[in-house]
Amino acid sequence: MILSGGRLGGVLMHISSLPGDYGVGDMGKTAVEFAGILEESGVLAWQILPLGPTCGISAHSPYSSPSAFAGNFMFIAPDWFIRRGLLDSEYAAGKVFQPSDRTSYDEAYAVKRDFMLRAYLNFRRDEAYKTRFKRISDNFWNFCIREAYWLEDYALFRVLKEMEGQKSWDKWRVSFRDRDWKVLDELKKKPDVARLLDICRFEQFIFFSQLEELREECRERNIALIGDLPIYVGYDSSDVWGHRELFDLDGEGRPVNVAGVPPDYFSETGQRWGNPVYRWDKMREDGYSWWVGRFAHTLRCVDVVRIDHFRGFAGYWQIPSEEPTAVGGEWRPGPGSDFFRALSRKFERMAAGETFLIAEDLGVMTGDVREIMSEFHLPGMKVLHFAFGDGMPQNPYVPHNHRQECVTYAGTHDNNTTVGWWRDEATGEERENFAKYLGADAMSDEDAADAMIRLTLSSTANLAVITVQDILKLGSEARLNRPSTVEGNWTWKLRDFEKLRSAAKDIRDLMKTYGRFVETEREDDAVESGKRPA
Repeated sequence: MILSGGRLGGVLMHISSLPGDYGVGDMGKTAVEFAGILEESGVLAWQILPLGPTCGISAHSPYSSPSAFAGNFMFIAPDWFIRRGLLDSEYAAGKVFQPSDRTSYDEAYAVKRDFMLRAYLNFRRDEAYKTRFKRISDNFWNFCIREAYWLEDYALFRVLKEMEGQKSWDKWRVSFRDRDWKVLDELKKKPDVARLLDICRFEQFIFFSQLEELREECRERNIALIGDLPIYVGYDSSDVWGHRELFDLDGEGRPVNVAGVPPDYFSETGQRWGNPVYRWDKMREDGYSWWVGRFAHTLRCVDVVRIDHFRGFAGYWQIPSEEPTAVGGEWRPGPGSDFFRALSRKFERMAAGETFLIAEDLGVMTGDVREIMSEFHLPGMKVLHFAFGDGMPQNPYVPHNHRQECVTYAGTHDNNTTVGWWRDEATGEERENFAKYLGADAMSDEDAADAMIRLTLSSTANLAVITVQDILKLGSEARLNRPSTVEGNWTWKLRDFEKLRSAAKDIRDLMKTYGRFVETEREDDAVESGKRPA
């Protein structure tokens, strides 16, 4: 509905970037407050990045996770525990961090782990789960049964990784690496191991319970959540360890070929990402059941899904694992339309023609990619930061070339902020074309940010998404990610909502000006007014 039901506006803001009391943004009271600000602004779509666990070795990139299904426990707020009597509010208040515009992942991990263990011990102490916390216990049990198809592998992977000193799974002892169930079943019976597995399951139960509460808060405000699904998964993940047959690995579990992109204008050696590539032939045999499960799980978490590196479904760049760069790779055919037909058979919404997927189609796309998008009515992306270079009038990203069936952005999480782009990156030609397109003689940094927001919202695209950084007219210091770099990424965080709240009226006015404002009525208001039965 959100992608085909008329003109709407969205805001891109990852959970980690929300103001947070404990070093990193979370799904607690500040997330609910942010949803309220969106509602005040007339914004009905909130786009986030992948929600999976992150780790320091990948600089906490949300696109490099040990699980394609699990949630990042650092996004759990203590609110949930406190409201249910599992954690003392005074104790939590004593751990609050000083406000900052940078995340503190290591410190956040430590304090969130402490909260989790205290809550878990209170849950299990003196068999309180059978009495005081019986309802939580029943929900926890149901969660474990429903999610067992990924949860059991993930919990065991986490425990084994800890036992093996955090080494990559291919370097574990052979019985662990090769999933010798005689050994593993005996191991799981040990009380200390069983307890660690139970804690991991409990952590995931809390994460998805709090996520569902946040989704309900968004539903009450008529705000749709747009999620993000990376096409590849990390090698050192429970997914690869648990499904070796689905990935291009050798007999010892090491990658034969890895993913990346070929050399281009921006890089003479291309990009070697290192993710194992899929055995699409094996996946086809059972109707892509692993992927169907992944999409079903994701769509229980969000309303719309952006598919990162969409072109990989049509064709992907495969690099021999021994190659140090992407130069020695080759194009291989992906599953193509057959994959999306399988999804259509499993998801009634898709079969009915409802659009709930966004294809990340940035860069040069071949005809087979466009054919898939056309056949399944998948909107692509238009990023205005790419629109104003050489050949601007014919550039597909310039607003007059947009179509309704696309999603327009000023920039994404991989782009600089608009102020940063204008000040630090735009070429003389881009600055001249941008000003000429707007009919302006001169433009300040803030003028550029305002103009880019207006261009984004005025696009013919059904959905237009702006970033919080652009709303606040922040510079390069607020950039979230610099592709092909590691240091300093994923750390920007909003200190508080003061300036954003004051900007809500201006954004609301722009939503009205460009036909993106939708007058909605919250359910509680409808009940009070007698328009909806209580």
